Amino acid sequence: MSVKQVQQLDRVIIRFAGDSGDGMQLTGDRFTSETAALGNDLSTLPNFPAEIRAPQGTLPGVSSFQLHFADHDVLTPGDGPDVLVAMNPAALKANLRDLRRGGTIIADSDQFSKRSLAKVGYSANPLEDGSLESWHVHSLPLTSVTVEALADFGLTRKEKERAKNMFALGLLSWLYSRPLEGTRAFLKSKFAKKPEVLEANLTALTAGYHYGETSEDFTVHFEVAPAPMAPGRYRNITGNVATAYGLVTAAHRSGLPLVLGSYPITPASDILHTLSNLKRYGVTTLQAEDEIAGAGIALGAAFAGALGVTSTSGPGLALKAEMIGLAVSVELPMVIIDVQRGGPSTGLPTKTEQADLLQAMYGRNGEAPVAIIAPSTPTDCFTMAMEAVRIATTYRTPVILLSDGYLANGSEPWRIPDVADLPAIDVQFATEPNAVAADGTPDFQPYLRDPQTLARPWAIPGTPGLEHRLGGIEKADGTGDISYDPDNHDKMTRLRADKIAGIEVPDLEVDDPSGSAELLVLGWGSTFGPISAAARQLRQSGLQVATTHLKYLNPMPANTGAVLRRYRRVLVPEMNMGQLSLLLRGTYLVDVHSYTAVRGQPFASAELVDVIGAQLGDLDAVAGLDDLDTSNGTPTSSNGVARDHAVASS
Repeated sequence: MSVKQVQQLDRVIIRFAGDSGDGMQLTGDRFTSETAALGNDLSTLPNFPAEIRAPQGTLPGVSSFQLHFADHDVLTPGDGPDVLVAMNPAALKANLRDLRRGGTIIADSDQFSKRSLAKVGYSANPLEDGSLESWHVHSLPLTSVTVEALADFGLTRKEKERAKNMFALGLLSWLYSRPLEGTRAFLKSKFAKKPEVLEANLTALTAGYHYGETSEDFTVHFEVAPAPMAPGRYRNITGNVATAYGLVTAAHRSGLPLVLGSYPITPASDILHTLSNLKRYGVTTLQAEDEIAGAGIALGAAFAGALGVTSTSGPGLALKAEMIGLAVSVELPMVIIDVQRGGPSTGLPTKTEQADLLQAMYGRNGEAPVAIIAPSTPTDCFTMAMEAVRIATTYRTPVILLSDGYLANGSEPWRIPDVADLPAIDVQFATEPNAVAADGTPDFQPYLRDPQTLARPWAIPGTPGLEHRLGGIEKADGTGDISYDPDNHDKMTRLRADKIAGIEVPDLEVDDPSGSAELLVLGWGSTFGPISAAARQLRQSGLQVATTHLKYLNPMPANTGAVLRRYRRVLVPEMNMGQLSLLLRGTYLVDVHSYTAVRGQPFASAELVDVIGAQLGDLDAVAGLDDLDTSNGTPTSSNGVARDHAVASS
């Protein structure tokens, strides 16, 4: 056996793709875990059908997992892969357009039968007809080699074939110098009660690794050095798991028991799954019969003095609207996690979108304002979950946390914080009367507000002397008695709005290294990575662009208007039809430029490079018009009115 060369790389993007039953998500997850253990920075993008078992060998049935890992900080899962592992013709056809020219294809040639090829519209075998000459193709009989490696096992051929994903994982682990120990430990835990299946998977994993070592198909394997990271203990974490951990940590720091009422819904269900395994930390989870009941459980828990949380996606948020409105009326803390997905209706359950912002803002009857925040990365889901609890308990209000499918299922390394270093959340319950009745006796006014936060007292049921009415009918200011008085309703409506408007949130921070940028790109939610990656690329080529990111959407930071007016042009990329742009225009009277896409996929950084570059070019053209001779009687002005007219007329 000849000695294989080792080549150093600074980054790699790999996409595992196959049938939804081929174990691509598991394969990608295990490769990611080993990569994280080596200290690479990384970002992942799982992509799978909504159906539990989509039609085998078809394009709609393709499941994929993309991983971008590097020896430097990683901002996105990558626009397209450098390496595509295609387990069948459907996987190849569905993903080939994303593979960069000169990239590598590793295909299971056993699956490229005439029937499989015809099922996805191939008239000839692309592994043999020369159509893939722009790529480096490794056509390998992965299925039959796996079956051969398991010849001594008393399993059926079909059972042996199921281990081909472990063979592929072993091969890729050798190719990119990933260890196998973590995956072996995982398999031993997963198949502890199925020893023969365990041994088969372990054998297939090792066989794949040795295949890379000995096969003449591969003369080089690769190494990617660890990325510089702050000292500490790290683990790989998805957005949903980070959200769950953030909620538990906030409950601990506030001294409150955590109660989750939830109905399973893609892509939010992992929050319920994760929290259900944390009972030892004072967590109670109840799988409700429907979305409305899940919200009712959370609100009832809040009334009883617990941290009430409910998790859902867009369709469930619509169903919870009435209960959220009740929480606004009775002014109790409640956290609503909305992991957004493609809509409307059932829409695209496993694809990402940012189209629930206006629903979160206005999707209730009457004037029912709530606080709205949004994490920007999978690990930021931890921080913003804690922040949701802080705001809810401090201001006695529902808080909607807008995550999305990309953040929820994507993963990245997370530096595990020391709990003692995290901010405490100070929760004060009412324990005694807070007013004096007309007859001079102590009295409790459940809607007597804190002068700074405008929050009403939080009284646990059963506290002597603090009994008060609850319900959706309007309350009298202070006393909480039922009131139909018009002036009182106007006052209470404005008080509830002022409470939300007065929530203290950090100022908006702008990344403008040169200080001379004229274009500001503003994002929210999961657009943070693609926007930041695009800005980095443009700056490296000498162009100046500023970026900022809104994580507080209601209320927005106090300096938002000033930041927007500081730049000649503001561009807002969103995975919707321009919802944040609409809010910014209406609130600050700034003509922001909107760039939107609703494809169920995150923005590609290259796409935003083109969009931002076009905006910069337009600004240069407009500046050129400003320099023209104005003797024709059409003066230019700083507000750009005549300038816009000139552009429109050209």
